[in-house]
Amino acid sequence: QEAERLRVARELHDEIGQTLTAVTIQAERAAEGDPATASEGLRRLADAVRESLDEVRRIARELRPEALDDLGLVNALIALCSRVDAQDGPRVRRELDGNLPPLAPDVELVIYRIAQESLTNAVRHSHARSATVSLKADPETVILRVTDDGRGMPSQLLAGIAGMRERALLVGGRLAIESRPGEGTKITLTIALGQERA
Repeated sequence: QEAERLRVARELHDEIGQTLTAVTIQAERAAEGDPATASEGLRRLADAVRESLDEVRRIARELRPEALDDLGLVNALIALCSRVDAQDGPRVRRELDGNLPPLAPDVELVIYRIAQESLTNAVRHSHARSATVSLKADPETVILRVTDDGRGMPSQLLAGIAGMRERALLVGGRLAIESRPGEGTKITLTIALGQERA
């Protein structure tokens, strides 16, 4: 949670803060400038404010993806896979159980985030050609598995792996990572049903 707070604070400072500082300077110049050119300056200000609003919405979505609340976990994962598949990254295959038992919102968020982080790693670092996202449940457990055929997970991702492990622990889950150079990566999240931590 602390890492998440730091990430959000950094994004607010670096993205929103800088844009709003520039908007303030532009507004002061427009107020002191030639009234004949003020309308063009105001249009630029409106564009800059609109971009900042888009950034705020993006940051809010990353805290709790709207798709989870609007569509449910399985459909949110379908949307995530489709988004990655539509990029120039790996082809993403889905094996998603449509009959999941009811899951707590924090459990759904952890499953979604670990799937998202795993696919992001497959795209940015493993340079995989294909990936598979599998979500299955039995009466006792729910299991998320993300595999790819990329180069394996580079050592600089240790912080990201620690973040995924921390997320898993928050809901009483267990994260296993298998990765060898040139042989792809398999990330498995296992959560015991009925024992998720609040």
